[in-house]
Amino acid sequence: MPKTQTRYVCQECGRVAASYMGKCPQCGSFNSMVEEIIHDEPVTKSTAVRGLTGRSAPRSIGDVSAGDEDRIHVPIEEFARVLGGGIVPGSIVLVGGDPGIGKSTLMLQMAMEMASSKRVLYVSGEESERQIKMRATRLNGNSTGAQRDESSLKPSKNSVVPLPANLLLVTETNLEIIMNHINEVKPELLIVDSIQTVYLSRMDSSAGSVSQVRECSSQLRELAKTSGISVFVIGHVTKEGTIAGPRVLEHIVDTVLYLEGDRFQAYRLLRSVKNRFGATSEVGVFEMREGGLIEVTNPSEAFLAERMINAAGSAIAVTMEGTRPILVEVQGLTSPTQFGNARRTANGVDFNRLLLISAVLTRRVGLKLSEQDVFVNVVGGLQIDEPAADLAVAAAIASSWKDVSVKADAVLIGEIGLAGELRMPSQMSARLREAQKLGFKTAIVPKALRKGEGYPKGIEIVEVRSVDQALSAAFAASTKAPKSPPHMA
Repeated sequence: MPKTQTRYVCQECGRVAASYMGKCPQCGSFNSMVEEIIHDEPVTKSTAVRGLTGRSAPRSIGDVSAGDEDRIHVPIEEFARVLGGGIVPGSIVLVGGDPGIGKSTLMLQMAMEMASSKRVLYVSGEESERQIKMRATRLNGNSTGAQRDESSLKPSKNSVVPLPANLLLVTETNLEIIMNHINEVKPELLIVDSIQTVYLSRMDSSAGSVSQVRECSSQLRELAKTSGISVFVIGHVTKEGTIAGPRVLEHIVDTVLYLEGDRFQAYRLLRSVKNRFGATSEVGVFEMREGGLIEVTNPSEAFLAERMINAAGSAIAVTMEGTRPILVEVQGLTSPTQFGNARRTANGVDFNRLLLISAVLTRRVGLKLSEQDVFVNVVGGLQIDEPAADLAVAAAIASSWKDVSVKADAVLIGEIGLAGELRMPSQMSARLREAQKLGFKTAIVPKALRKGEGYPKGIEIVEVRSVDQALSAAFAASTKAPKSPPHMA
């Protein structure tokens, strides 16, 4: 007779315990332990050990065929950039994001594009076929019109035509039935929306639990590796900003994509945080419109479109998102504090980095920020993690404190050290070429002490060693910011 055992699994990190605990000792979350019943069945011929292939044998690496298999072309170029150039056959990709950020919309748009040349199966556990058809009709009908007239946006290539016949829809949550559909349809591309709604009937735990997510994802991975079907899985995000069952899912799949963005902003960023077949930290930029997610082919121009010229507290930083340089506006504001302790508020930059920059400006430059509330904001909802934007943040804060504008045609690039020195970031030439392409005439950068790739011509390079020298160069020939609202760029 099979034995029954009870265990408790944390739904946040997957830790297994023999008894219930109110607080998980691994991740520290409260009330996350859920009871699961395990049936220990004796091993028989019907319960053979599973594997990726039925016949596995070690072979010399020289005897393994290289398999010059091309990637599957994705018509949405921003999506293809994040994937590393296209879809690798037999790969499994996880797409995560906050509720309502546009994950299902993006995947449905990609499915409609791919269905023109591939057979696509869209499995939904959250919406009916009729609801998906209504969304597809809206996306297909609104993909033309005024959106094509804007040079900074590249819309989908769909036109008002009948929906593709190669796009097959099914609403199902039982993985066994989904596998039967896959065997009958034999798709080249499979989309599962979402993995938290899929379950295996032989397991007693509910759908969305760590054990169900782990087992269902493992079976989908085996399907992708053995059949060559490319699988896209949509995953929910917890309130902490991580995919539900984070370590469980991210270790199983080949690629992890996050769809980020402020719900009050129109821009959405598709970021690659893990990619076995391409560069990580790549970013694709989209804009949410009535016709769905529209590609933004020139994100720097889009982020700087509403910039105010000669406004105090504004500086331009050049950040690298993967292999793409992006120019963003960093805004700073200082205001006399009304409380005993001055506040520091960061939106789009790391809070600890803001504290470091404020301390350097106070001690090394002489700005009296101890009685000033400091606010820093990155326009467009972009999150900057790299330290190359330190100099732009410092210039924005100093500009607001002095009420003097930074030179309108200057970009500031550099990492700030605790001694007030500036350090050289990576890929400086690529950053400068992007700034030159957008019409900036001056770049304030750290002094190069090592030989590297030459700087591009056509942009004035101002090399400085310290933050004080950089601020003096940034405010040179600047006038006091006007009291009336300046004109828009």
